Amino acid sequence: MKMRIYWIAAVLLLSMNSAHAELIVKKQAFTMADYVTVGGETIPEVTVGWEAYGELNETKDNVILITHFFSGNSHAAGKYAETDPLPGYWDSIIGPGKAIDTNKYYVVSSDTLVNAFPGDPNVITTGPKSINPATGKPYGLDFPVVTIRDFVNVQKALLESLGIEKLHAVVGASMGSLQAIEWAAAYPDSVERMVSVIGTGAMDAWTIMALEHWARPIKADPNWNQGDYYSGEAPLTGVTSTLAMITQQAMHPTIMNMQAPKQDVLPDAGLDSVMTDLPAVSYLFGAAAGRAPLADANHLLYLVRANQLFVAGHDESLAKGLSNITAKTLFLPATNDLLLQPYLAKQTVAILEEQGKAPQYEEIQGIWGHLDGIFSIPTKAETLKAFIESD
Repeated sequence: MKMRIYWIAAVLLLSMNSAHAELIVKKQAFTMADYVTVGGETIPEVTVGWEAYGELNETKDNVILITHFFSGNSHAAGKYAETDPLPGYWDSIIGPGKAIDTNKYYVVSSDTLVNAFPGDPNVITTGPKSINPATGKPYGLDFPVVTIRDFVNVQKALLESLGIEKLHAVVGASMGSLQAIEWAAAYPDSVERMVSVIGTGAMDAWTIMALEHWARPIKADPNWNQGDYYSGEAPLTGVTSTLAMITQQAMHPTIMNMQAPKQDVLPDAGLDSVMTDLPAVSYLFGAAAGRAPLADANHLLYLVRANQLFVAGHDESLAKGLSNITAKTLFLPATNDLLLQPYLAKQTVAILEEQGKAPQYEEIQGIWGHLDGIFSIPTKAETLKAFIESD
């Protein structure tokens, strides 16, 4: 609960720093039939949620796509109702007069396939929890493995359904940054500008291994049952451990130590038994347990795999994939990020420079770690605005 309070306080602080009018937005659904994945499997029907801010101009060339992070969804800005306690995660930079100015741009944001939280009433996503029309039961592990390119392809189909063929910019944080750079590599003629926030052009061995730690608690939970648990008990113990690990890796020790309850020297509870949780552990896992029922174990596993497989362009090498990019690029890693560490963005930038391109690079300073890409993004608002509005 305490972690949730700090999260709310941080988002409210960012929102209060803006004197701009509140956006009221609506979640919509997009459906396409017979989607063929990168792996060659057919999903008979795919549906994702999306929302938009601003107005599409007559020439349909003022579109900015926002791509979301691992545990996020398409609610990037505004509120669904004035009574909502919180706005979307990037409300501080998306809206009238803000860095991504909805007075100028039509901003679209969509849920991904296999979204982590299909139990959230504001999430619309096709994934392992969805009903397989061939069996009338949830897909489970019969759902095909999907990649970041699959997320992008569904977004492309959504935009095409709106008559949109070109993006003024695509901007994303964390897993959203993977989608943003994949857009630029896969569809260079469709993307004019790309912004990668707390991201990378490819996963390296260290990061692939770190992501695997998110998958293993779920697979070790007996209730997971090889992905076949929809008619029984969900593997919430495993999901809780996964969400706790994601939270800890996304936060820098500085902010975590500020938030976690202090521990007495040799507390009685700790001395009584190894089975009792210490205060900091209760704090972390208690918050994760509160969110676990909205998540889905299989969806989390599929998201982990999509991230582990990522190399921009899905080509034989990162350099080959990046060679396709013609968009202007801006990279904004966080200095204190321990999850997608700045060296990953630097490696991508170095390759682009070797290819004769001119990527921009700035680091976000803050105490949140990976989450500086969300909470400290206003410190880069002017950089972002200048890049988006540049010729």
